[in-house]
Amino acid sequence: MTTSYTFSSQLYIDGRRTDASSDARIVVRNPATEETIAEVPEASPVDARRAVEAARRAFDEGPWPRMKPSERAAVLLRMAEEMERRLPELVAVNMAEAGSVRPLAETLQTLVPVAHLRDMAERVMPAFAWERPMEGTAAPGVGNAQGMVRREPFGVCALIAAYNFPFFLSMMKAIPALAAGCTAVLKPAPQTPLESLLLGDFADAAGLPPGVLNIVTGGVEAGRELTTHPLVDLVSFTGSDTVGRTVYAQAAASMKKVVLECGGKSANIVRADADLDGAVRSSLAGITTHAGQGCSLLTRTLVHESVHDEFVGLLGAGLAAVRVGDPADATTTMGPLISEAQRDKVEKLIRVGEEEGARLACGGRRPAGLGKGYFMEPTLFLDVDNSMTIARTEFFGPVGVVIPFGSDEEAVRIANDSPYGLSGGIWSADTTTAHSLASRIRAGGVTINGGSAGVNPRAAFGGYKQSGLGREWGEFGLSEYLQTKTVSWAAR
Repeated sequence: MTTSYTFSSQLYIDGRRTDASSDARIVVRNPATEETIAEVPEASPVDARRAVEAARRAFDEGPWPRMKPSERAAVLLRMAEEMERRLPELVAVNMAEAGSVRPLAETLQTLVPVAHLRDMAERVMPAFAWERPMEGTAAPGVGNAQGMVRREPFGVCALIAAYNFPFFLSMMKAIPALAAGCTAVLKPAPQTPLESLLLGDFADAAGLPPGVLNIVTGGVEAGRELTTHPLVDLVSFTGSDTVGRTVYAQAAASMKKVVLECGGKSANIVRADADLDGAVRSSLAGITTHAGQGCSLLTRTLVHESVHDEFVGLLGAGLAAVRVGDPADATTTMGPLISEAQRDKVEKLIRVGEEEGARLACGGRRPAGLGKGYFMEPTLFLDVDNSMTIARTEFFGPVGVVIPFGSDEEAVRIANDSPYGLSGGIWSADTTTAHSLASRIRAGGVTINGGSAGVNPRAAFGGYKQSGLGREWGEFGLSEYLQTKTVSWAAR
């Protein structure tokens, strides 16, 4: 069944829809059919500047930062209710612009971020320590004093999201920013702007004050304006580590706070005593979920040499059963890459893998019979050394590598021998040893035997090393958008 959807083709600035300053447009294509599904404004630096100025006025003069947390929470809950009412529309837009298969579109892409919004308003904000009294005695010779330590909104935030999970990533930035009392300018990725534009509708329906949330659709120039504008206090970016370093450098000139989530090449360790069926399902998901376009996917599988051949046989059978095609087809289990440029990048890396001596066990080509759409076969490389490009570079495509190991020490060494450190996995019947190994993995999150289902809002999401700075989700994400102030007075 097809669900219709609508969206605005205007920017959202200062609480109203508005045209861009030029006629430049961004063409949005369905990656499964290559058809144009929308055209949206390409915001210029002038438009981005207008949005920043609106956010600045709303922060300095408007009610939002000065509301009680409970009052802000009530507005966020109204936003959640409106999102829930329009979930079928969000799902339809996500399938059309991001190429998600329906089960993914209905869960992680849409319903999960709404659940995070509810969790923030219902659990995190009421229990958060917005202020607390200073405790203990003063230092010798200083005298007695009393005071409070307050958590206050950071200010104007530039929120720059990636294309792979457009609504989810926009929400993971907007939720804590708004909950903290900040004001924001959101710039979605140019490939997938439509779901983020709908946030303007939800803000209006909930009664969010003008200027608190602004949405501009644009490319590099608009992004640079947001990361360098002197009125912006904080920048939150999700994307490649290459662009993340550029954002970090641009923000440094005015000493903005920067929160970065920049991808990974995460290792999935399969010990000799692992449940191979479960481990295979985990590695299969790491390769095929959203056609491999996920920063925390486990795409580097480290398998104990004693079970290597059995594991590879099971994984190969699983990959052979993947049905690649249009997400609108209910039988499809893996959709397309986002664009022709991304598919070209993946194909180039596959050729590099073969040139460096890795063995292409399956896939590596465009699927037969799909003349339109940016599709790739699920692909697996064997005989991989961890020094190879394909073991160190994030594909952002449906490609996995398998690397054998002989001991736990070797597995930890290989897992940590990466410029990234976003996530990881360990499969073992010996959970005590698995917990010990997890503590040695240099990554922001490690699952044991599959971890918990879903994306838990009580978790802290973020990475070590070049995977980024800061944390997202729940109270950990909220804290990134808050300044800490001490107010003290003389004791009497």
